[in-house]
Amino acid sequence: MVYVLEDDSSILELVLYALSNQRIKARGFESVLDFNNALKEQLPTLIVLDIMLPNESGLSILKHLREKIKTRDIPVIILSALGSEYDKIRGLDLGADDYLSKPFSALELLARIRALLRRCENKDFGDLVLDSLLLSPKRRTIMLDGQEIRTTLREFELLAFLLKNPDRTFTRDELLEIVWDRNEYVSETRTVDMHINALRSKLGKFGERIETVRGVGYKLNAH
Repeated sequence: MVYVLEDDSSILELVLYALSNQRIKARGFESVLDFNNALKEQLPTLIVLDIMLPNESGLSILKHLREKIKTRDIPVIILSALGSEYDKIRGLDLGADDYLSKPFSALELLARIRALLRRCENKDFGDLVLDSLLLSPKRRTIMLDGQEIRTTLREFELLAFLLKNPDRTFTRDELLEIVWDRNEYVSETRTVDMHINALRSKLGKFGERIETVRGVGYKLNAH
């Protein structure tokens, strides 16, 4: 089930129609109150969230979602008219898994939704351990020195991929194709930089192992 919080009725109708055509169950909400009431009844698999809402900022809603245990791991795609790099970084820093600026392509939005939904279902590898860090796909947790590190789904998948391929350098384009399914939609290589920086910040000293290979991309040092 996908929840869509969007106060523009025409955009909401478009998104719900596109999801329906793909046989993806969805519920739409124009008010924050209705959205919050629905969360109490049933938790969605994914949320599409507008930022500029009449009574409460979408970023405030995102912050609350990430603070609550029941909702903190639900993938969130921000759909907003605020399309500057600053706005995107702010949304990703607050825990969004993806950010799509208006005006947008319905096909691109669907591709991003499908990619995130697949990742929610794809837990076919075992725990990954590197020194004091443990990443568990089944529990969708990252433990570092005995403390849980909270990440977005994208950050989780990016770190998991690097852990599965230590000491190997990947270009930004390669990471987009593998982690973001770039073959299905166009994205910016700057997105990779944003997520790498977020991971480094959250992982502290361990984050220094994610090395920038100048002129190429990134790699995770195993030693």
